[in-house]
Amino acid sequence: MALEMRDRCERCTAAPLPPDGPARICSYECTFCEACGAALGQVCPNCGGELVTRPRRTAGVA
Repeated sequence: MALEMRDRCERCTAAPLPPDGPARICSYECTFCEACGAALGQVCPNCGGELVTRPRRTAGVA
């Protein structure tokens, strides 16, 4: 099972999140831009889990 690489921040929805760009993610794959992750204190508002750096993929690889 592969990690779902969401392309938008769940909080601000404005920040595009390319697969090779920075993002924050919890164990349920809730995904946020770095600015929103910092504003949330690195805690997921959906599950209360820790937001950590999302692994990056090379652009164009699915």
